[in-house]
Amino acid sequence: MKISKIIIFLIALIQISCSETTPPEPFGAIPSQRQQEWHKMKYYAFIHFSPNTFTNKEWGYGDESPADFNPTELDCRQWARVAKEAGMEGIIITAKHHDGFCLWPSAFTEHSIKNSPWKDGKGDILRELRNACDEYGLKLGVYLSPWDRNHEAYGTPEYIDYYRNQLRELLTNYGEIFEVWFDGANGGDGYYGGSNEIRKIDNKTYYDWPNTRKIVRELQPMAAMFSDGGPDIRWVGNERGYANETNWSTINGGNLYPGVGGVNKQLQNGDEDGDTWLPAEVDVSIRPGWFYHEEQDSLVKSVDQLVDIWLHSVGMNSNLLLNLPPDRRGLIHQNDVARLMEFKAYRDRAFSVDLTDGASINASNVRGKSSKFSPDLVLDDSAETYWSTKDEITSASLEIHFGKTVEMNTILIQENIALGQRVKSFSVEALMGKEYVEITSGTTIGNRRIVQFEKTASSIVRINIEAKACPVISNLEVYLTPN
Repeated sequence: MKISKIIIFLIALIQISCSETTPPEPFGAIPSQRQQEWHKMKYYAFIHFSPNTFTNKEWGYGDESPADFNPTELDCRQWARVAKEAGMEGIIITAKHHDGFCLWPSAFTEHSIKNSPWKDGKGDILRELRNACDEYGLKLGVYLSPWDRNHEAYGTPEYIDYYRNQLRELLTNYGEIFEVWFDGANGGDGYYGGSNEIRKIDNKTYYDWPNTRKIVRELQPMAAMFSDGGPDIRWVGNERGYANETNWSTINGGNLYPGVGGVNKQLQNGDEDGDTWLPAEVDVSIRPGWFYHEEQDSLVKSVDQLVDIWLHSVGMNSNLLLNLPPDRRGLIHQNDVARLMEFKAYRDRAFSVDLTDGASINASNVRGKSSKFSPDLVLDDSAETYWSTKDEITSASLEIHFGKTVEMNTILIQENIALGQRVKSFSVEALMGKEYVEITSGTTIGNRRIVQFEKTASSIVRINIEAKACPVISNLEVYLTPN
């Protein structure tokens, strides 16, 4: 009887110990709340629309007449409907590109739609898009080019006041903004109010970015700011749609600013021990150009190309910003729409059946042997739960037991990034007979990693992880995607 009581007491102590197992401490740089909200997204539209659409240019010189801008069937609801049906979560619009033309009736310039033939100058594309996004449950973001080839004061302190006034207009009058996009193209030749000259600026100091960013923080505190240097999201370093195999969300950001250039490797890779959380966004157009050009109607990216971009952006710890340029009617062209829907259909087929449904899982180590950090949690539907190990364990593995032989060729892995990005490398092995055979491997994981490999049939898969600190894996999915 005495021995039984001792055993019961010991079991109770173990249960108390398990219940009090503390979660891992955050490791290294971690995302802010606004960055975490941004990470929950993965795919949204870019809209490039301006007089360039009608003059067949990519970069307007700034001398275009507002009369050039005259879409005949402009329908922001069509843009939003297409984006929603394509599986997108938001739209970012070029409210003002380098030509300085404004898609809203700005009080601070005449170079805007208020002097165009469209709706007799009484229209407001930002307002219509805001309403359309609300109708279709999409988030709205704005692009406001720091460079302005039209404005006569560009290059002087007076222009900074003008730029900030327009920023305030956009962030005050059009509801909640999820992302503010600052382009890195700054300074060069332009119209500049009729001067027709080259104006160069120091893009590190000219805009006084710290004070410009304060406006965003004040008016839209949850808006993530994009530029080469963030401060919330960084450029991936190219416009091909590709993040690198190694893609840290952390970076040593002291020397980064919009238009910094020359550090593409750092922008693509991040820094393993970076002092700042600055994840990458991948921007790419569905066509060769950013603005609509009729001669590119037959050059819309194929489904295979879009799938490849998906795997190298969304699947490489980044978000995908895919450009959909409206045509001269003011509509997303039917060729683009058709391709977007084919791409959506592919993703629905590819990722509809998660082979881990009904599977069991075990781990080489569980933190405190506690159910709070059980490997089962990587197979639940919650992004908040995760498997973890003891603090001192940085090499660990997970085994998925399917209960039968299944064919697979794709795996998705996610870390709980609220506690930092930890995984340096991983490998995936399948049980072949009595031995495990490596079928794929990779370096970083971060918010989301998707890896494809040769079709493999097995009943057990093992994921081996090497991390900088105890791993915190929140999600695992396995698929057989179409070839």
